[in-house]
Amino acid sequence: MAITDIREYAHLSDADVEALGAELDSLRREVESDLGARDVAYLRRTIRAQRALEIVGRVALLGSHKRGLWWLGTGSLALAKIIENMELGHNVMHGQWDWMNDPEIHSTTWEWDMVCAAPHWKHSHNFIHHKYTNVVGMDHDVGYKTLRVTRDQPWEPRWLAQPFANLLLAATFEWGIALHDLELGAVARGEKSKAEAAPQIREFVRKAGRQIAKDYVLFPALTGPNFKHTLTANLTANVVRNLWAYVVIFCGHFPDGAEKFTVDSLEEETAGAWYLRQMLGTANFETGPVMAFLSGNLSYQIEHHLYPDLPSNRLAEISVRVRELCEKYDLPYTTGSLFTQYMQTLRTINKLALPDQLLRDTVDDAPETASERRFDGRPAERGLKTALRDLARSRRRRIRRSWR
Repeated sequence: MAITDIREYAHLSDADVEALGAELDSLRREVESDLGARDVAYLRRTIRAQRALEIVGRVALLGSHKRGLWWLGTGSLALAKIIENMELGHNVMHGQWDWMNDPEIHSTTWEWDMVCAAPHWKHSHNFIHHKYTNVVGMDHDVGYKTLRVTRDQPWEPRWLAQPFANLLLAATFEWGIALHDLELGAVARGEKSKAEAAPQIREFVRKAGRQIAKDYVLFPALTGPNFKHTLTANLTANVVRNLWAYVVIFCGHFPDGAEKFTVDSLEEETAGAWYLRQMLGTANFETGPVMAFLSGNLSYQIEHHLYPDLPSNRLAEISVRVRELCEKYDLPYTTGSLFTQYMQTLRTINKLALPDQLLRDTVDDAPETASERRFDGRPAERGLKTALRDLARSRRRRIRRSWR
């Protein structure tokens, strides 16, 4: 089902994998040595722009009873929240700007504008997800414990509701992220002690309480008779931010070509093999500069997973070099339009709501679930990209023959 032998799947030797790792290490050192004033200027501009948008939004909502001002305030506030979460909060808390030694813009001090407490996110995301990317049973972001996104997750009747659960998760994404690290299900099953969970729950309640008070009580109250209009504006801005964050994250992790791995694949994993797992387990989507900025540059999810602590404004230039390495080692560089990547993701979510008996593809060779066994009985090709291309051609020929 999931990939156990990553070198066999990638059609690379041990020497190839380590050579790839060495080249990626060299690229990291090159970027790190070049960080400086232009990067700092970029970050400062981003912070100023985000704060200006929030001020415009809050001021406009003072007249939120007027439709034009409601739309201006809601749109500005939604953009401010998107930028704060995606390009600032996510990236600052990854440590991308710690090299500046600015105590106000540091992974240890930043708290973002959403209900998830920063320490909880840094544990579940920075430590668990980025270390065990797409390892089934280790990376809790594989389906977020809410969705079945690979056949390695056994089918249960509850998955029938996942098309609706997916919509709910999208609209309330910040709450899903906030509850993610609490592992309340594990507490209920006795797998996590209440003593361990209690301080985390208290921290979550405090953070969520502050967010609710700010967005749904304090700021609406400051607009006086426009309380209800401002309340709906704030709610709309949060939902828009949630939907956008959900789309960006899901398009980077669940379209076709974002592979899953077994726990056994971690045995004696070298630095080169870790890099390779990040490259095979993530996907990009194609954007211009504006959309890349609004996605927190997570349209370059492959590059972000290779270098999670390098500044996001460098990922576009890094992507050129990563593509070249993929060509050199005959590896796929998984990317597509935002629409294509999300449609593939949505198809997987809806399809895997059904029992495996109703699905056509095999457990080792499906768009969303693959293993090295998908190549059994086939001659050894030069590399993975070539092997996947030949496999697709063979599949198309079989389909054409079946139509005759």
